[in-house]
Amino acid sequence: MKPATRATPAAASLGSALVRQVDGLIKRAAAIPHSLIALLGRFALAAVFWKSGQTKVEGLAIDLLEGQFQIGLAHLSGSATALFRDEYRLPLLAPELAATLAALGEHVFSVLLLLGLATRLSALSLLGMTAVIQLFVYPGAYPTHGTWAAVLLYLVATGPGKWSLDHWVARVCHPEN
Repeated sequence: MKPATRATPAAASLGSALVRQVDGLIKRAAAIPHSLIALLGRFALAAVFWKSGQTKVEGLAIDLLEGQFQIGLAHLSGSATALFRDEYRLPLLAPELAATLAALGEHVFSVLLLLGLATRLSALSLLGMTAVIQLFVYPGAYPTHGTWAAVLLYLVATGPGKWSLDHWVARVCHPEN
């Protein structure tokens, strides 16, 4: 049996300096506010689903980052119905109904999620849509859908944070809390 080797004082000092650095990083990371993480998650997922919903409608086009504003009466595009009929082929739903529900859900729940209003319900609804997409439409896209699911589950479990209408409503309705 080989005798145990001892670290030199310089190596031990370097090791403990590295441990202190890692501990400091962990403490700083732990100080990131939940509200900031939730806001980033809400914004990111709202953008994903809003942009998807925008591909399904005509007459309304809003993209704040690209500066696109076409305000009008939104209606389902013919290509959306064709997409649900020819490519997505969801079981149990007519393509027209599936396309309408998807476009409506993507728009409504994205706005609610972004505002932090009915956040848990909105995140749960978008999580359901994500599951349908994963199971029936794009089963090979599990890395993307897994990321969406993780963020949505985080929001369902922890809520929207302080920078949300849910927080404001709770403070107004229950000022003693």
